[in-house]
Amino acid sequence: MGASLSSGGGSRSGRRGRSYRKMSDINVTPFVDVMLVLLIVFMVTAPLLTAGVPVDLPKSEAKQIADEDNKPLEISVTKDGKLFVGETEVERDRLIPLLSSMTNNDPDRRIFIRGDQGLPYGDVMDVIGSVNKAGFRKVALISNPSK
Repeated sequence: MGASLSSGGGSRSGRRGRSYRKMSDINVTPFVDVMLVLLIVFMVTAPLLTAGVPVDLPKSEAKQIADEDNKPLEISVTKDGKLFVGETEVERDRLIPLLSSMTNNDPDRRIFIRGDQGLPYGDVMDVIGSVNKAGFRKVALISNPSK
């Protein structure tokens, strides 16, 4: 908040004619500064939040899957064999009921599986097999592109 001086006019002494009036304007400069700092913080941290569960993916020369699903489900299998749907850890026996409830029993919903490259082949195939046995037809593996 600030105050401004205005000349009263008419008086030569200078002090008699001056009156103080309150300014009704709000100084928004500090608010804009804070908003810009928050914007920069979110721009820097947002890419870090999308990585999800850290998994060391194998390299592959496969083509990328067309982005036809807006909301694909992602199952991550970590090196120690833990299962995650999104970023939520799930016990193996609760995986299929959770997927069924998340997809409303839609067998055409695309499900991506991110398996750590240090995992035995059988562990990843066990997850794929149980998802496929539950009726989900669109199951894909995710890998890092090889260079």
